[in-house]
Amino acid sequence: MNAVKSLLSLDREDMTELEKELFIKDFKRVAEEYFETDGGYDVEITRTEDGFLACIIFNARRIKNVRRIN
Repeated sequence: MNAVKSLLSLDREDMTELEKELFIKDFKRVAEEYFETDGGYDVEITRTEDGFLACIIFNARRIKNVRRIN
């Protein structure tokens, strides 16, 4: 990717639906280690003065117990 295209891709207003879908797929793997979910996830991106506010919204039936393995 050339420098101009790289800079332009860093300053966008929104994520495409495909990008959101890929992000949710990645996030789901981590979230399901900590929560029991119903599988419904949504991402909301809002532009702010400092950049973006990213909200990941999902329903959790319970928070799982996490144990350290020594």
